[in-house]
Amino acid sequence: MFGKKEKSVFVNMNSMLTKARNEKYAVPQFNINNLEWAKYILEECECLKTPVILGVSEGASKYMGGYNVVSKMVEALIKDLNISIPVCLHLDHGSSLEVCNSALQAGFSSVMIDASKYSLDDNIKITKSVVDIAKKYNASVEAEIGHVGGTEDNITSEELFARTDECIKMCSLVKLDALAPALGSVHGLYKGEPNLDFTRMLEISVKTSLPLVLHGGTGIPDDKILQSIDCGICKINFNTELQLAWKRHVDNFVSQNPNVYDPRKVIGSGEKAIKAVVRTKVTLLKSDNKA
Repeated sequence: MFGKKEKSVFVNMNSMLTKARNEKYAVPQFNINNLEWAKYILEECECLKTPVILGVSEGASKYMGGYNVVSKMVEALIKDLNISIPVCLHLDHGSSLEVCNSALQAGFSSVMIDASKYSLDDNIKITKSVVDIAKKYNASVEAEIGHVGGTEDNITSEELFARTDECIKMCSLVKLDALAPALGSVHGLYKGEPNLDFTRMLEISVKTSLPLVLHGGTGIPDDKILQSIDCGICKINFNTELQLAWKRHVDNFVSQNPNVYDPRKVIGSGEKAIKAVVRTKVTLLKSDNKA
């Protein structure tokens, strides 16, 4: 059931995140939703000559036709667009060993196993099983501790935050490539000011010596993004911000061009907006102007 696959054009996150941790910057993960999303992100990152992690959720994978479709589509884009930068194809919030294995078999070079809803011991057990399989594919593995929820969650609740001792235990028992400790960020739009626990973030970074991941990058002020990098964050995920920028421009295009029905023109009207967000985030994450 579990086996090796031929080498793909994708790379895992290891070298990207190790370099980022050593040099105090962060690598962006931009989630993709369709062919256009992947194309625009790849083109802009190629222009910027920066490595990129393409995140794909289970829902987005299903929408696009499945893990094999996503993998082959991105692989073909890399070849046909002559993309020379390192590209990691990463499963975002994989819910089980079976889901992670399906993505790996399809050619994904990295997976996140999100077993944070379980007890710590079960989280560790499930995560270790994914790591054992991922080794056969030379793929990287990200895990989550605590709960990075949506805006409907009470993110100020201490029980949702990652505990340092639990992070240490996880990392001592499982050979992870990256850890996403829940420290106050959320997926989607923030209802108020993001309340990140930078003290604990730095403590976890120092005591685990692992690249840390910040989920829910949309809506976090630039100064807090930079502070999080100072505290050990090496990978920051963006999705909603690209979606919002695309929607604004498409809405404007449709309102001004009511007779245009070609989907290529409608969807493509948001290209510059997506690329502008990508450029802004890449520039910010590599900024020397740390807080």
